[in-house]
Amino acid sequence: MSRYRNLALFLTLAAVWGTAFVAISAGLAHFPPVLFAALRYDVAGVVMLTYAAAVVDDPLPRGRGQWLLVLVGATLLIAAYHAFLFVGQQNTTAAAAAILVSLSPVLTTGYAHVLVPSDALSPVGVVGVVLGLLGVVVIARPTPSDLLATDVVATLLVFLAAASFALGSVLTRRIGATMPIESMEAWSMLGGAALLHAASVGLGEPIDPAVWTHPTALGALVYLALVSSALGFLIYFDLLERLGAVEINMVSYVAPVFAAVFGWLLLDEVIDAPTVLGFGLIVAGFVLVKRRALRDEVGYLRRAYSESGD
Repeated sequence: MSRYRNLALFLTLAAVWGTAFVAISAGLAHFPPVLFAALRYDVAGVVMLTYAAAVVDDPLPRGRGQWLLVLVGATLLIAAYHAFLFVGQQNTTAAAAAILVSLSPVLTTGYAHVLVPSDALSPVGVVGVVLGLLGVVVIARPTPSDLLATDVVATLLVFLAAASFALGSVLTRRIGATMPIESMEAWSMLGGAALLHAASVGLGEPIDPAVWTHPTALGALVYLALVSSALGFLIYFDLLERLGAVEINMVSYVAPVFAAVFGWLLLDEVIDAPTVLGFGLIVAGFVLVKRRALRDEVGYLRRAYSESGD
């Protein structure tokens, strides 16, 4: 069963991060965007630091390499990504935001080609990434009027969020330092939260704790902090070491799939023909990117079946 561990974790991460967009939308009705992101990582960072102290012998960063990992995580994966995303998501259509965030694997491929050649995809793999992106576009189905109505600055902010996350993923691999995942996650979250608070103050966002007690606001904050952040990034950093920056960032293709499925299960939203076509394109993209691993897996299953028949 250990052979399927990465797949199970990948799908779990896609589900956790896919449903996070619902919580973000709900929370933005009650919180200023950057402060909302900061509070999310205040909670997640404290939870993860407590967990790291319990399971890691030395939870403090040691040496230049480990501090660089924390710096990259705090500035790019936490602060920059979430500040750009939360602010931009206020004034973009859902379709445009989904497409822009899903550009992360494409951007990661470009960064990896320059910074981490071992993670770069072959030409066939690049075609797979493009097919996956096309699948997301088909599922989102943006209309020309939607795209023309989207605020240009907000669209740029969401694009910068995807670019920040992609660069952070590649730089984390590029640094090459080893550090317990729990410690890296905890300190990155706390550092990112501090940067987000500073940005919130600089933007002059209002502070009104009375509004935060609304059940929807509290529910969104708790879900994002504990499930999407603490659990989600724990899985993300674990898979980053195993799969590389390009492959793990393809989770942004699968997350919209889970959002559509949960919408169908919980909100009675219809999965129509274009959505099914989009799913097919995403699957085709994964097959191209993971073709060697899939070929090895088919060979393994054939050998196992043959031996069981004997």
